[in-house]
Amino acid sequence: MAEYQHLKHEFAPVFNNDSKILILGTFPSVKSREQQFYYGHPQNRFWKVLSYITKEPLPTTITEKKQLLLSHNIAIWDVIASCDIIGSSDSSIRNVIPADIAGLLAKTSITAIFGNGNKACELFQKYTAPALTALAQHQPRQCCLAAGSTVRPLARKNKSIFNTIISCESFLPLTALNPDRESPAPPHWNCPRYAQQTYCSP
Repeated sequence: MAEYQHLKHEFAPVFNNDSKILILGTFPSVKSREQQFYYGHPQNRFWKVLSYITKEPLPTTITEKKQLLLSHNIAIWDVIASCDIIGSSDSSIRNVIPADIAGLLAKTSITAIFGNGNKACELFQKYTAPALTALAQHQPRQCCLAAGSTVRPLARKNKSIFNTIISCESFLPLTALNPDRESPAPPHWNCPRYAQQTYCSP
């Protein structure tokens, strides 16, 4: 039976001074920890979706993945700096020490943050958003990316979310965004198509 391990995040965020979008995960999976880079499991659709959205060739090496991100002003990191976790199970995460997201924002031009999944959004709201508020730091727009079963519909949906968020200049408290419309929906609106709530600041 798998047991808890106390682990630290061992590889750096990918960003530069021109980064405008930050995509946050929770904590690296076992495969990602082995590869020392993000979304390393072969069944993870992250790089396929990003390739489809950006209309770029699918990256296969770490160097190609970094180039894809930076060429489109995208930064990636995880919410957690260290935690107790069983394997790759997000649901097992406890004793969280958050990453210094505020420090990263201070070094970049990031205007929108996307949580890659419900757990990343939940952890961001619990550990990171209050810290930004306490520092009186201007908060970028925030959104929880849609989940789906196939690459192309998932990519089209998340591209729509990207465009909706990035094109808007106002910064307001979090509400929910109905991914089938471009207008805000009531809080806790649940998308039946993706079995996940898609939270955005309108």
